[in-house]
Amino acid sequence: MTDIETAVEPQRFTVAREAGVTLVGEVWEPAGDVVLDEILMLHGGAQTRHAWARAARRLSGEGYRVTSMDARGHGDSDWDPEGDYDIHRMSADLEAIVAERFTERRPVIVGASLGGMTAMLSLGSGADVARALVLVDVTPKIEAAGVERIGEFMRSGFNGFASLDEAADAIAAYQPHRKRPPTTDGLRKNLRLREDGRWHWHWDPRFAGNASADNAEIGNDFFEKLVPKIQQPTLLIRGGASDIVSDDTVQHLLELLPHAYTMEVPEAGHMVAGDDNAVFLDQLEWFLTEIVAVPGR
Repeated sequence: MTDIETAVEPQRFTVAREAGVTLVGEVWEPAGDVVLDEILMLHGGAQTRHAWARAARRLSGEGYRVTSMDARGHGDSDWDPEGDYDIHRMSADLEAIVAERFTERRPVIVGASLGGMTAMLSLGSGADVARALVLVDVTPKIEAAGVERIGEFMRSGFNGFASLDEAADAIAAYQPHRKRPPTTDGLRKNLRLREDGRWHWHWDPRFAGNASADNAEIGNDFFEKLVPKIQQPTLLIRGGASDIVSDDTVQHLLELLPHAYTMEVPEAGHMVAGDDNAVFLDQLEWFLTEIVAVPGR
């Protein structure tokens, strides 16, 4: 398949949370009159909802209603006043979003990295937040070395960048397998020019304090108990070149969740949709049409 361009642009909305925190999201309405399904896309740590823009545009062009959110402390959503980005806080946000925005039909959640972990926590705890789950390069157990590399990249930008080109250089060094975009225009959605005259990532730097190898083992005991309780159809789409998900962690997922399907985007790293959006969407749409859309699901 090829990406489908539509004239429809997303509609922004907000969800109010405790302590005055406002979460920001957007909805891509389907191009036609029929809604094939509801999809809720949750980005990874230190990303924003714009990470899903190309995917959401194509999916909405094919008849899906797609909602994407900025997590607390990311993008246009408010920063937590206490700098509290515990996974349980993120899970509570997810449950509030679904309760407010998906009253008629629960969505298929597509969660990358942190977004996938958040969804696993809610579903494993028994929360009614999704009809099906798609994990994007995240498993209950993740590789510590990969988490440490992400943390190093996040912390390296704490002081901001002198220009968008400098930020692009940092990204290229972190993702040498990905072709560098011809312009830096896309970075304006993920960086903000602040009063110090430097470009800073559009997320709370306090969030990065937990991105290290020390907490990579969070899933071991924590998710051992929760993930087997997930009854919804589940798909893992992993990056073939990921340093977060390995053959061992995939096997661990299947031991906990035998009904899960697994697919691989061969040349992609941890940022699967960004590395190969077309293949990622082909695999996602197989799951949506062949598994989720089966009567009775």
